[in-house]
Amino acid sequence: MITPTVFPDAVQLGRALATEIADGLAAAAHEGRTFTLGCPGGRSPRSTYAQFAEIIRERSLDLSSLEIFMMDDYVVTEDEGFRRVPTDAHFSVEAVANEDIVRPWNKAAGADRGLTPDRVHFPDPSNVDGYERLLESRGGVDLFILASGDTDGHIAFNPPGSELASRTRVVEIPLSTRLDNLGTFPDFRSLDEVPTFGVTVGVGTILTHTHRAVLVAPGASKQTAVRRISQSTAYDPQWPASVLVCCREPALYTDVLGVHS
Repeated sequence: MITPTVFPDAVQLGRALATEIADGLAAAAHEGRTFTLGCPGGRSPRSTYAQFAEIIRERSLDLSSLEIFMMDDYVVTEDEGFRRVPTDAHFSVEAVANEDIVRPWNKAAGADRGLTPDRVHFPDPSNVDGYERLLESRGGVDLFILASGDTDGHIAFNPPGSELASRTRVVEIPLSTRLDNLGTFPDFRSLDEVPTFGVTVGVGTILTHTHRAVLVAPGASKQTAVRRISQSTAYDPQWPASVLVCCREPALYTDVLGVHS
């Protein structure tokens, strides 16, 4: 079981995790190596991303030794399989990454000290093995930020029922996750507009390649997720975010009061 670390609000939660990221990046740079960071899209990590931008400014951090692995993206069907949705789609995870991570972090870092496109990676539905190989070639992810679905415990696009050994793949997105994503992407006008397929890092991929995992669960809507994960003693395929309890150096950060009751 994991005892949640409870913060007064999402800003202080984000500040704590952003500080850990900054410290890890600085240590890796001192050692002359790359610091790898796993990042979800969506609402849960936004305070962390915003606070990290502040710390970049405060510490004058150089991001040239940082490499980002995004977890998932929506896909659409084409004649020979799937492709990621266009980056100008409002629900594109690549667009979210540019808006929440790349642009503000690069603005804070300044010219010639920011992230370049070749160091921000996404799983490719036409080459899912390539994402796995890239993770392996980097020696895994130093710190993986994780998030849980509000109502079904999905992690990335891994739906309930995902096996612990599952790898990066294209999945059909269940109704429960699509309903959650109406809140994540408010420009969806109806459920019919939410894509039904996505490419996702696997549960087993997270477990295998993560050196430290921190699941962020801010807001009252995460109360069920915090309870389910904190009470788990093993992986529950019906709540995929419970993989956290199996990861090396796991932590659960929340601002939900009463999680110990």
